[in-house]
Amino acid sequence: MKFLSLHVDHIHFKPLKKALKKIEDITEKEKKGAKVKEALAILTAVEKIDTNVEGVVREFVKHIKDIAGQVKAKKIVLYPYAHLSSNLASPELAMKVMKKANEELRKDFEVVHAPFGYYKEFEMKVKGHPLSELSREIKIDEEGKETKEETEKEVDSNKLLREISKTKLDTSKLKDNDHRILGQQMDLFSFNETAPGMVFWHNNGLVIRDELVKFWKEVHKNAEYKEVVTPQILDKKLWQISGHWEKYKENIFLTEYEKRQFAIKPMNCPGGLLIFKNKPKSYKDFPLRIGELGIVHRQELSGVLGGLFRVIQFTQDDAHIYCTEKQVETELNRVMDLVELFYSKFNFSYSVELSTRPEKRIGSEEVWDKAENVLKKVLDKKKIKYKIGEGEGVFYGPKIDYHVKDSLGRTWQCGTIQIDFQMPERFDLEYTDKDNKKKRPVMIHRTIYGSLERFIGILLEHYNGRLPTWLAPVQVKVLSFTDRNEIYANKIVRQLQEEIDCLRVESDIRQTTVASKVKDAELMKIPYIIVVGDKEEKEGNLAVRVRGNKKIKTLKIKEFIEDLKEELEDRI
Repeated sequence: MKFLSLHVDHIHFKPLKKALKKIEDITEKEKKGAKVKEALAILTAVEKIDTNVEGVVREFVKHIKDIAGQVKAKKIVLYPYAHLSSNLASPELAMKVMKKANEELRKDFEVVHAPFGYYKEFEMKVKGHPLSELSREIKIDEEGKETKEETEKEVDSNKLLREISKTKLDTSKLKDNDHRILGQQMDLFSFNETAPGMVFWHNNGLVIRDELVKFWKEVHKNAEYKEVVTPQILDKKLWQISGHWEKYKENIFLTEYEKRQFAIKPMNCPGGLLIFKNKPKSYKDFPLRIGELGIVHRQELSGVLGGLFRVIQFTQDDAHIYCTEKQVETELNRVMDLVELFYSKFNFSYSVELSTRPEKRIGSEEVWDKAENVLKKVLDKKKIKYKIGEGEGVFYGPKIDYHVKDSLGRTWQCGTIQIDFQMPERFDLEYTDKDNKKKRPVMIHRTIYGSLERFIGILLEHYNGRLPTWLAPVQVKVLSFTDRNEIYANKIVRQLQEEIDCLRVESDIRQTTVASKVKDAELMKIPYIIVVGDKEEKEGNLAVRVRGNKKIKTLKIKEFIEDLKEELEDRI
């Protein structure tokens, strides 16, 4: 069995038509669907191996109770969701499991059961806290015990090669500007089942990624951040101290070394805290701004993965600011200015949400009042419009979330700013104050890109692949009109490379038509396509096609170079 748990503000679902002929008709009331507020939605796929109904349901209910207890959910929405697995059970077995689970859960919760065997549409708003989205898998054998891996058989390398070569993108249900289509068309990245939810960056995609990283590093250096890198694999003890072991163990990749258990890091914070503790601190060291473009891994079911938007391995542009209480307001202002700098650079529209104390939290009410008030104060002073997410804060503190709107009107949480009094306590962080007394620093967590992978996906769709010139994998392409113009085309390429450092420029001198060359360059969304023929060569000009505009500009080489230099220097 595989299931995805979603802690939602609301879920609305409605049956459309039967998916299975043998399924009984539902009532008129059920046909209208349901609207449920403040619930834990459990999207479930029953699999062929789930023949031990009692054992599977027992573990299933146990998991749901564990998650519901942590998020304080009193309502459960059981939602059959076949998309989570390619190894589905028969309808009869699936119905037995779902019916039994429904009966067991009703003993402790208010349960709404979406109809089985029907195509359904649904809309939901998922909460923003760390436990709001969890995917899990349950494997039970005939005797009700956890199943073990099969004994390894003799390897058939040809068969294995065929299996790992199956990955193919189904574009039939995707819009033309879907980042997965653009990624394939522009040769940016790919995915393979040998590494589910992990991106294979091709050269062109890596150019975009590296330019975003370069921009991030420059801005943060100017903002007086120090950059660190922490290990990918860290001892279980660290995650027990941080609290992630208790709350995230099911979503952490685990490994062993010399009979010690280790976790592949799902978050960057704990490693950064060890760097802080490596050396004594005084008030003179504050504010201390530490940034890390850290790669993290979180287990997700394959059915919930979606291109760059939802992956297992991703890069988080974390930063942690350690400061005194008096410095918090100033530091929050600085972070908000950075967020605005980044999002305005890409012409993104976004909304802001202030998430307040959740029901399950740590720390005194006095501390929570102080933390929430300073966030509100900074937002109000900056005249930023925001909505309140009551109870949506993380267990250690309130937060501000930035929701970026994509080209389809969907919103994605990218940036976040969180005030944390809990981690400094758990890790016994301290500094020496002016009065020579030991005190706890305040910790501010923040991201701007959020997930670099998701940010790139949003960017690609936002610009329909026509990225700003500074981000484009190939910035200029020079096409020869005929074989006679080949030498001149290569001369233009060399001149551009000499005049503009690190310009990504290519030539196309193939023996084919100009129309064919232009079409190929257009598919790659190249900002500037230059065609040189006899006329251009004689007059020393360039015929320039700008960003797909069919109207051709005639420019002097020097004029084109000056304009392009300015555009690249200003990153516009």
